[in-house]
Amino acid sequence: MRLAKYLAHAGAASRRAAEELVRAGRVTVAGDVVRDPARDVDEGSGVALDGAEVAGPEARVVYAVHKPEGVVSTASDPGGRPTVVGIVPEESRRLYPVGRLDADTTGLLLLTNDGELAHRLTHPSFEVPKTYRALVECPPVGEPALRALRAGVELEDGLTAPARVRRLAPDALELTLHEGRKRQVRRMCAAVGHPVRALERVRFGPLELGDLAPGAHRRLAAAEVERLRRAAASRR
Repeated sequence: MRLAKYLAHAGAASRRAAEELVRAGRVTVAGDVVRDPARDVDEGSGVALDGAEVAGPEARVVYAVHKPEGVVSTASDPGGRPTVVGIVPEESRRLYPVGRLDADTTGLLLLTNDGELAHRLTHPSFEVPKTYRALVECPPVGEPALRALRAGVELEDGLTAPARVRRLAPDALELTLHEGRKRQVRRMCAAVGHPVRALERVRFGPLELGDLAPGAHRRLAAAEVERLRRAAASRR
């Protein structure tokens, strides 16, 4: 197994974060610093992170959480704000958020110790759709704004991919995106003249938020995890 994948499956970090740990020289194999994330290793290779041995891959789990407003989508926060990882306090394994939601955005977020799955669910090349519901200012949202969102909006970091958009009410939209740019939904809506007042993610790939209460969590069943894996199959 490749070194970065080994670290991710062991719960040491997400796959992308594991690659950075290796390149930074923080990982050793049999006592020697290794900077190649593709180095082949196994449980007998003596993999260590910052001098501490990394045990073999642990059982992989995925949780759905309903992130409330004000909670940050990180494993820890220097400012002491509550984090999504704290929503699953009884879990002894190291869990990592699958992507992020802004502190002021609510809704469905996944936590897992499966770095490979997290990578596939968030990397743009796999095009896993995410659906949001937005309350916006300056209603009603007219057809020109809807057409612009569906065609792609020019932002400071380039043209967005076309989105699926439907109007739920004069001031409410449902948007499905395949990208994951920072504050993308908010920036897209502002660009067409309808700044967001409230934003909630209601679907991630095949998984729906459903009636999961704010601040609550549940461990996904094996069948649900398998549906996520199929959704994250490579489209390249």
